[in-house]
Amino acid sequence: MRGWLIFLIVFSLLFLNACKTSDIAVKECNTDADCVKASCCHADSCVPLGKTPVCEGVYCSMDCQENTLDCGQGSCLCQQGKCATEIR
Repeated sequence: MRGWLIFLIVFSLLFLNACKTSDIAVKECNTDADCVKASCCHADSCVPLGKTPVCEGVYCSMDCQENTLDCGQGSCLCQQGKCATEIR
């Protein structure tokens, strides 16, 4: 009986520790260069380099749509370790 009690206590502590560490935010970037457009065409958000969309064979219209990163209307930024978008 005592063995099960010790096992239960240790298991509970390990579980609580795992829950605590999983709540820590994952750092996506260190600099603005670590962030890229989230979509191939008319992107309105940014993602980390590791999530760069595959745009091979994708054709986009050449118009500059409002509230997107088209035509230099905005840029990708790294803010507090997360990729963000600045639309001007």
